[in-house]
Amino acid sequence: MKIVTEKTIHNTEVERLVAEAFGPERFAKAVYRLREGVAHDASLALVAIDRSVVVGTLRFWPVEIAGGTPALLLGPLVTAPDRQGEGIGSRLMRAGLARAAAQGHRIVVLVGDEPYYRRFGFVRSLARRLDLPGQYDAARFLARELVSGALSGVCGLIGLPDRQVLDKVA
Repeated sequence: MKIVTEKTIHNTEVERLVAEAFGPERFAKAVYRLREGVAHDASLALVAIDRSVVVGTLRFWPVEIAGGTPALLLGPLVTAPDRQGEGIGSRLMRAGLARAAAQGHRIVVLVGDEPYYRRFGFVRSLARRLDLPGQYDAARFLARELVSGALSGVCGLIGLPDRQVLDKVA
């Protein structure tokens, strides 16, 4: 198995994996509002390929905190159901975060299970002063600093890059 940069030829398989993992209800989630009309960062999009088949995917999306601090929104991270437990997600995470850091990104946020993502440095405490548009489970909203202290003094609503911050949905 190898981890490579996602290419256009992988789109169908990536979308199939994501649909299988999260179903149609994924579009109602708060993080999907931040993806609407915004392309994922193609330089950070990774796929795990085994025997010419996509068995895992990881994408990052550009966002801004309070309309000025750039950050990345991680997700989705998906491993093929029949390949879970083999470390594919961990390999994608390590490769993606290393690539993001090498490109100079400083902050990554996600909505996910802290017991899983903690091993990659994501914690709830770093996201406590941040907010997402719409409804979400605050206990699952996590952040990681790729540069120590990057979130010091940073607070506010996460929105789309180079656009007006999304209105908070009640």
